[in-house]
Amino acid sequence: MSKGRLEGKVAIITGAGSGIGRATADLWRSEGATVVGADLMGTDVEVDAGSEQSVKSLIDQTVDQHGGLDILFANAGVSGGFDGIFDQDERAWAEILRVNLIGPAMAIKHAAPHIKKRGGGSIIVTASVAGLRSGAGGPAYTASKAGVINLVKISAQQLTGSGVRVNAICPGLIETGMTQFIYDHARQKGREAEIGSLNPLQRGGEPEEIAHAALFLASEEASYVNGHALVVDGGLSSSHPYTRQVYGRTAS
Repeated sequence: MSKGRLEGKVAIITGAGSGIGRATADLWRSEGATVVGADLMGTDVEVDAGSEQSVKSLIDQTVDQHGGLDILFANAGVSGGFDGIFDQDERAWAEILRVNLIGPAMAIKHAAPHIKKRGGGSIIVTASVAGLRSGAGGPAYTASKAGVINLVKISAQQLTGSGVRVNAICPGLIETGMTQFIYDHARQKGREAEIGSLNPLQRGGEPEEIAHAALFLASEEASYVNGHALVVDGGLSSSHPYTRQVYGRTAS
């Protein structure tokens, strides 16, 4: 029997209770990894992904129980909805940035030294096509994901010589708890066939498709991929949006 692509590796996945995180945990386990899944509901371990102390405790506990750490997937995040820039207040901005950007930064800070001790490994952070250009989320969410993309670049540079690779995944429209309202609304209106129609594949994505991208970045197959944002969106971001928001009105 051939070994799995992550055989013998110890991995942490945040946001593992559903969607992309759960699909990735299932896939990585099937590939031989020991996976510690964490989220607010305590899939394996309860964690507040935006709290430095909570994230540090998760990493330290994993290292103590399993002897080390090889892979971290900082996947947990919040959307904040689609409110406009005049609708989101300071508290909304602070919470979205805390979970989506500060949390991954703290995860990298505390995971990288342990991964280095194992001779190197992989850190992956979930960004979004919203971090590439406008039109795929609210202002705070978009800003947080743009920050994630730059976070992995600076982290890769600051970890020079450590053997720790740091990359991001930028999913497009994927059916998860975060996007369920979009899918439910389309189905209620009889417009399910229009989901994902703006990308060249003309469909939404599945969590398992992102999980396979994460498996690639976690594995030795991506041994020379570092400081990169891998876009998995059916081609959505290959073009500019069809409409733009003009102050006070929408124009083509």
